[in-house]
Amino acid sequence: MKIATWNVNSIRQRETHVQRWLDKTQPDILFLQEIKCEAAAFPTLPFHGLGYTAEIVGQKSYNGVAVLSRIPFTVMHRALPGLPEDDAQARYIEIESNDITLIGIYLPNGNSRGEDGFAYKLAWMDRLAERAQALLEDDRPFLITGDFNVCPTDDDFAPGALSRTDALVRPETRARYRRLQWMGLTDAIRAVHPHGHVYTFWDYQAGAWQRDMGLRIDHALLSPTLAERLVAADPDRNERDQPQPSDHVPVVTELR
Repeated sequence: MKIATWNVNSIRQRETHVQRWLDKTQPDILFLQEIKCEAAAFPTLPFHGLGYTAEIVGQKSYNGVAVLSRIPFTVMHRALPGLPEDDAQARYIEIESNDITLIGIYLPNGNSRGEDGFAYKLAWMDRLAERAQALLEDDRPFLITGDFNVCPTDDDFAPGALSRTDALVRPETRARYRRLQWMGLTDAIRAVHPHGHVYTFWDYQAGAWQRDMGLRIDHALLSPTLAERLVAADPDRNERDQPQPSDHVPVVTELR
């Protein structure tokens, strides 16, 4: 079973990128982030032609997540449980397939709107931990994947790529990511690649790609029973070298 995640930075600009990548890689499920469109504007038909059913949690011009799947699934939640009902940011989709709960997230960046924006990021991470705890208590095998906007350690960004005050590396952010790990969740990429730089994002500015000034902010966290089935977890760096790419690359987690 191959489960992928990709922040495409606008599905309407990267529609053909995603089609080509699906045809080449053929994951069973692909979670998308930052689609930047409402559900009605999402290009579902081309993906149906490739055998993928689409479910979209959209928002005009900003945010937005979706799932493309070639295996049957049921949508369980279209918003992160525990958030205020008036929170309109489209950042979460939860599905069930083959008796596994699969969650796609676009976690807030936390660098905009000053301390209020950072507080929103931390509150969102707290609710995510509560959702993970509930699934653990239900003894549900689950995976949380997507753009976490967190560099968990200094090994997860190129030297000089971020300042110490960036919300992606602030102590409060990292502590909440560690909380998920201490609950028993496995960071799939680090389980396969324990050391060294394994980046998933390169900024468009200052020649970050050419200089390999990357970040690892796209993750897959596995519950204990699902971690036992982990075979591989890798970013597809080739996508960052395509014409007009997203600044993120797909990350594929493979389970036996």
